[in-house]
Amino acid sequence: MRIGKRSCIHRYCKFFHVGKFVMGKNSVVNFGCYLDNRRGITIGNNVGIAHNVKIYTLGHNIDSPQFETKGSPVVIEDGVFIFSNAMIMPGVTLHHNCVVLPGSIVTKDVEENAIVGGNPAKILRKRNVINPPSQSYNYWFAL
Repeated sequence: MRIGKRSCIHRYCKFFHVGKFVMGKNSVVNFGCYLDNRRGITIGNNVGIAHNVKIYTLGHNIDSPQFETKGSPVVIEDGVFIFSNAMIMPGVTLHHNCVVLPGSIVTKDVEENAIVGGNPAKILRKRNVINPPSQSYNYWFAL
């Protein structure tokens, strides 16, 4: 696992695997998140992940008689913000500066500067902010 300078993972976060986790600089994972890093999670710089977000990288093939597992890494690029209680499904890439609204279930890649919401998440509009500020809360017991 690699975590960049001024980044922070808060209390009560659960990892499903040792390793396969990379987090850039000035990023935060808030309390109570579930990080299924069995296939790998990459988080960029200046990323904010709010409380109780779930990121999955592995699931089951529902069309298989054996119900075998299948999965892919999740990539969260620079400047992304994920609001509370969102779910990110296996193989998704959240591109630069996008926003995932609370409670959304993201099943497909989200394009740069998009704001998505719902189940399944759909593009609602584009962001006006080009370079958002750092999301880092690098002190204990924040939020």
